[in-house]
Amino acid sequence: MNKQQVIVIGAGFAGLAAATVLAKEGYAVTILEKNDQPGGRARIWQQDGFTFDMGPSWYWMPDVFENYFALFHKHPSDFYELTRLDPGYRVYYGKDDVLDVPASMDALKNVFEQIEPGSSKCLQEFLDQAEYKYRVGMGEYVFKPSHSITEYFDFNLVKKSLGIQLLTSMSKHVRKYFKNPKLVKLLEFPVLFLGATPQNTPAMYSMMNYADLALGTWYPQGGMHEIVKAMVKVAESYGVVIKLNTEVTKIDITDGSVTSLQTTQGMLMANFVIAGADYEHVDQHLIDNDHQNYTGKYWDSRTMSPSSLLYYVGVNKRVDNIQHHNLFFDEDFELHAKEIYSEPQWPSKPLFYVSCTSKTDSTVAPEGCENLFFLMPLAPGLHDDEALREKYFSLILDRFEAITGQSIRNNIVVKRSYAMNDFKADYHSFKGNAYGLANTLLQTAFLKPAMRAKKIKNMLYTGQLTVPGPGVPPALISGQVAAKEAIKMLKG
Repeated sequence: MNKQQVIVIGAGFAGLAAATVLAKEGYAVTILEKNDQPGGRARIWQQDGFTFDMGPSWYWMPDVFENYFALFHKHPSDFYELTRLDPGYRVYYGKDDVLDVPASMDALKNVFEQIEPGSSKCLQEFLDQAEYKYRVGMGEYVFKPSHSITEYFDFNLVKKSLGIQLLTSMSKHVRKYFKNPKLVKLLEFPVLFLGATPQNTPAMYSMMNYADLALGTWYPQGGMHEIVKAMVKVAESYGVVIKLNTEVTKIDITDGSVTSLQTTQGMLMANFVIAGADYEHVDQHLIDNDHQNYTGKYWDSRTMSPSSLLYYVGVNKRVDNIQHHNLFFDEDFELHAKEIYSEPQWPSKPLFYVSCTSKTDSTVAPEGCENLFFLMPLAPGLHDDEALREKYFSLILDRFEAITGQSIRNNIVVKRSYAMNDFKADYHSFKGNAYGLANTLLQTAFLKPAMRAKKIKNMLYTGQLTVPGPGVPPALISGQVAAKEAIKMLKG
């Protein structure tokens, strides 16, 4: 056993992944987690027989999870049962105007053909390109630590960079193949999870359409927190110690190296630190000015992903006419995007998303009841108060009931809201963002905040504000990359 003590700050996906890879190599690893359960944003909230995933709700890129667990000679099926959703999700363009996205590729082509004659061939060509981007992006790009542009000075990689369209916008790319606004919205929606408008997102990210439409939308029975439980089980099997309710309040640095961490439970010594907590918070609030990677001005100039206004709602009846995942695109996509990115404000006519996990999983709600999760994307950094939350809950509920024809207002037995103030309080989330740093061209790869602490010899960052970016699969990968870099530095 290597006696070097590695401290990982934060038990989110990136922190758990980094800790477990290091522990497998024989390092003594302790994770310090501020909250009362592991998982970061993928925590759960339970009330009166309802179990709500508090954060991530989409299980995409199953190969990333398989590859992660394979590092430890395991498979997701050792821990949880995956169900492929069919339809993957439903899109509401208005009342009686619905598109279900089938799991079968032939059925999907038929749907496209009915909406826009001739588009099934375009879909195949579009997805062939998207698959290439996915293979190159997920196989060669995302596992680079991106310390320097020189990592990309490889002729074959430069050639592939042209092939994956780093310099074309997602908006132009989609419209090259499809004209019908319904199909355009369908293909542009995944990039909303990346934190930027389709106009400002590189067409490289059509790889998300391949993940969505070809690899499919899945659900781990029991909820997304089952992934966290599986990761914790593997981590602890390698000796990782997870200390909950332990917030880091100061990182002590001597002669350019971390020596100890001050926490709400006392002081801990460290030979190496991987910070999986909010990058801006660690950089600006836990480290003295002389050792920070960036200035406050730098952070303020970053383009952040949206925040979210969330509602966890339990109803004491079955709700018909909805699927597991439901996207409400009955209002102006461009207007909502404008009110998130270019003119930040509380939206006038928001798009929103509803998850109903009880359609797939009988364990998350009492018999005869439904578990509903409402999400409205929101510009980060806005004023947040209870009156605004109630106003938007009423607005969203009115639209939900009118479009689905399902009355639920008088059947609500459990309700909780969650928004910017909560993201800040629970995760020290910069400006209350929900997904991390926006994946714009100027915030891609080595242009993201650096994984390496430039002025500290024994510290790295991991998670959604550094490489490779936001989302559960990228966070899993970020943790692996950080662990490998840490091992090099510890051995060096």
